[in-house]
Formats: sequence, C-alpha cells, structure tokens
Amino acid sequence: MLNNKLYLEGTVASELEFSHVMYGEGFYTFYMDVPRLSDAYDRLFITVSERLLTGMELTVGKEIILEGQLRSYNKFIEGSNRLILTIFARKIEDCLERSKNPNQIYLDGFICKKPVYRTTPFGREISDLLLAVNRAYNKSDYIPTIAWGRNSRFCQTLEVGDNIRIWGRIQSREYQKKISEDEVIKKIAYEVSISKMEKVPHEANEEKDDVATDENNVAEKVTDTIEEKGAI
Repeated sequence: MLNNKLYLEGTVASELEFSHVMYGEGFYTFYMDVPRLSDAYDRLFITVSERLLTGMELTVGKEIILEGQLRSYNKFIEGSNRLILTIFARKIEDCLERSKNPNQIYLDGFICKKPVYRTTPFGREISDLLLAVNRAYNKSDYIPTIAWGRNSRFCQTLEVGDNIRIWGRIQSREYQKKISEDEVIKKIAYEVSISKMEKVPHEANEEKDDVATDENNVAEKVTDTIEEKGAI
C-alpha cells in the first residue's frame, strides 16, 4: 500500500450489492458520499470484502471512515472494453468526528500516456495524465488524474515513463453519453484531482526502469480501449 493509499470520511449512500467471488472470498460494492468544501459531494464506488464486514452493518446514512486503495480493471461493456475505477476498502470504521480533509489520496506511479494540456473557455489551465501504479502479483492500476494551474504547466515537461508522486483527492464527475438520436444516459467518471506533485529523480529510481517500460507497453493496449478519459 506504500504507493497507493487513500483516506475517506463520508456517508454510506447505497445498500450493499453482491459483486463476485475470488479465491473463495466474497466481495460487495456500495456507494459512498464524501463531502467537498462546498455543499457538494463526490459519490464514490466502493468494493469491500465480506471478511471486512464481519460484525459491521453498513446501512444507508451511516457515517464511516474508509482506508484503502484506488484500483482499476477492464470490463467489456456495450461491445468494447472500459476502464472501471473502484475504491478497494482495507479498513472501515465508524466516523465519530469529521476532520478538515475528508478526501485524501497518495499515488506513486509512472506516466503511461503523454499528458494532454488544455485550457477551459474561462482560461483555466488543465492537464490530463494517465498514471500506472504497480500492485502486487505483477498487476497495475491505471488511474486518470487531472492537474490545474502551475501543476498543469509542469505536466508539459513530463514524458512517458517518468515516475511521479501525487497528492490529491478523488472526485466524481457526471456526464451524459448519447446512445442514439433520441436517447441520452447519465454516467459517472472518476479521476484524481492533483493538489501536489513531484517527479522522482532518475537516480533514485533506477531499479524501477525495467518495470516502467513494461508498464508502458501494457498501458498502450489499455488506453487504446478508452474512448474518453475516465469513462466507465
């Protein structure tokens, strides 16, 4: 968990729903509402093991603290692969007192797609990055991230394969997808909004070079299936 860890405080927003079984262990999913500084909130998708739920009732409206990781996987939907993001819970407990920062994430990974720099109609600078984060058993998670302002300008200096560390928050974004001339459906995209980032010096990362190269080869195959950043 040293390169992928998060901390959330919020409210259970949906009932538990059975997801799948892996190696004899059952997993469930639910949604969690995490407040922003404004009156808005981020509705986040959570995956939790049945073993973590022992002796705990996650009822709608319950205030909880969750620690874990942000993970990704491919799912075949509507004729093509989609990158699905979920928060994998490793610890859940009652939230007795809210802190000033209820949404925190730290990632240490590799740039696996050239950062895309753009400006909004209002002149705000934004850069989109896809970050490959190593996981145990030779797996990787591919995390869409977004940088703002001076961090966005810094991203223009980054290249595929660069190792970076980021600190920020997970945010949800609702968008509409046109299915046909008369049908539009609502979807939710997830991404990490970066508040702080740094590039890991090459000399401090020589042992990871071969791993980064492998990540890039896999990432190219993954990102080819993504029609739009963060789409699920």
